[in-house]
Amino acid sequence: MNLIDTFNLDIRALHTFVAVLDEGSVSRAAVKLGVSQSAVSHTLERLRNALGDPLFVKSGRGITPTRYALQAGPHVRQILDDMHSLASGPPFTPETTEFTFTVAANDYERDLLLPPLMQRLRQQAPGILLQVIASGIPSAEMLRKDICDLIISPHAPEATDIMQRGLMGDRMVVFYDSQKREAPETVTDYLKADHIALIFASGEKTALEGGLSARGLTRRNVVTVSNFSGLPEFLRGSDMLVTAPERMSKHLLRDFEWVPLPFSFKPFTLLMVWHRRNQNDPAHRWLRNQVNAVAATMNGLDD
Repeated sequence: MNLIDTFNLDIRALHTFVAVLDEGSVSRAAVKLGVSQSAVSHTLERLRNALGDPLFVKSGRGITPTRYALQAGPHVRQILDDMHSLASGPPFTPETTEFTFTVAANDYERDLLLPPLMQRLRQQAPGILLQVIASGIPSAEMLRKDICDLIISPHAPEATDIMQRGLMGDRMVVFYDSQKREAPETVTDYLKADHIALIFASGEKTALEGGLSARGLTRRNVVTVSNFSGLPEFLRGSDMLVTAPERMSKHLLRDFEWVPLPFSFKPFTLLMVWHRRNQNDPAHRWLRNQVNAVAATMNGLDD
């Protein structure tokens, strides 16, 4: 007997499986797919019979995926990606293509790289719209679920289906208002000062906070903000310190003086991160090249 005939699976059934896996709910999956709840339930029943596993079981008032469903998820997504690639359509032409490209970035990465990217798009691909969403500490699921097309971050999710490329290096430095205080010269000066700190809206602390804790160092954070754009107005006219990427001296923190950190702290690399399914997509590849060209121009200006 033909195995495919036995499974009797189609793309719609696989899409239904992924929707239920993502939403954790039959009713929410039905809304997402634009079908009735009974249609989703019927499709799940076909999948259960074909695959020999319950796939989703009741848990409290909701459902939870079985171990088999969790393990099958990445494989099913890859099958769907491969099927979609068969219908990729005509070759990509920047001048005439129209679509929205979604980039996840925090406000530091956004202000540094995306305005010059938009200038390139306006000149070379006016039909491509740029949408920017907050990244926080990015996850692989943001790319797997098409929440965004590209992530810019120094933190690349560790997963075999996630690709990355380095864009530019940066380092953390100390910003201060020179009209209100002198630069901190020693670790003691730094730790003695009051600080304006960053904690992402999702609650994750920056790598700097973790690095200080690992060294057994403690500083007094008197103001905590959830994004970099909250830093300058708190710093202006105060004797506090801000520790932020050096490249912010070119835009958001351009009005302030800065000095290197009075202790060693490893520099970081900004990365662009994308899902493997888009690796050979001509439009996606062209846009990655544009981001890389923006970064290369900035790196050239730094030389």
